[in-house]
Parts: sequence; C-alpha cells; structure tokens
Amino acid sequence: MKLKGLKIVYLIGEGFEDLEFYVPLMRLREEGAEVVVAGAKANQTYIGKNGLQGKSEVSFEDLNPADFDALVIPGGWAPDKLRRYDTVKKMTRWFYENHKIVAMICHAGLVGISAGIVRGHEATGSEGIKDDLLNAGATWRNEAAFRSGNIVWGRVVADIPDFCRELVTALEEYRQQVSKNE
Repeated sequence: MKLKGLKIVYLIGEGFEDLEFYVPLMRLREEGAEVVVAGAKANQTYIGKNGLQGKSEVSFEDLNPADFDALVIPGGWAPDKLRRYDTVKKMTRWFYENHKIVAMICHAGLVGISAGIVRGHEATGSEGIKDDLLNAGATWRNEAAFRSGNIVWGRVVADIPDFCRELVTALEEYRQQVSKNE
C-alpha cells in the first residue's frame, strides 16, 4: 500500500488503449491510491480500441485538480480526442506547473503537446508521435519508461510493466517531498 492517501485523476476517452488503461489503473489501486476515472461526461461508458469497456466516474469539468496528486493519461486513439478539450489541456498544464506527477504512455504525449508542457523535456511514446514530440521541442528517447522532471513517460503496451514501476516510484517520491514540505 505504498500509495495510500494519494488521489489520482485518470483520463478516459473513446478508443483508449485497453491495456494501457486497465493495467496501470489496477496497479495504482493495488498500491492503495484512490483513482478517479474522468471523461467528457460522468458515468459514460467508453469502448477501448480492442473492445474492452471503461466507464468514467466524473466529468473533467467537475474536477478540481487541487484535490489530486497526479494525472495519468493512457494511450490509444483517445489522447487525440482528449486534447481537443480546453479543460483537459488546462488541467494537464495545472498539474505540470504545480509540480505534481503527469504520466503519459504511448499516444498520450499528444495531450502533453497540446497542453504545452513537453518543450525541453526528454520524451517517449509510440513511434507514431515521435515527430510531434520533436516538433513540440522535446528530445526523443527510445526507452521503455523514464521520468523527465515531473513527467513520467511510457513508450508502448509492451512497456507497461516499466511504466508502472516508474509511475509508482515517482508517486512515492512525490509523497515524500510533500511530507517534507508540510
């Protein structure tokens, strides 16, 4: 229960990558984090790109980012849609600017690009967004998972275990830092 007491916003949208959504979600809950799934509408069912269903608990609009410690964005086709919501971009930027953890895997970097938070960072993700990240001012690293500042990056589905380990470690360190500052 390494993450007990931490609250995490977890985004969902149509076409989410099924495993990138469910595996980290379960891992965070396994470690005791309170994870709130947020979508465009509360209590809406979304279909993953491989057919699994996921359901939002709240809408983006109804969240107060200050009530949370981290933001996780799974990949798939959903990030390209999620980044079109001003609320998602503002929320992502808010977490980043307030030195909270922002975690993105695969195509989720598209949200980070649209939120304006990737410039000057090392980044990874699906090869399909490599040029987008480079054009947004990031430096590409072809590695499974790592941190650049308060951003946790994951490359693709095969790298989910590495992404989860890096995310849990980042959240543990975040909690220690918050405890020292209180």
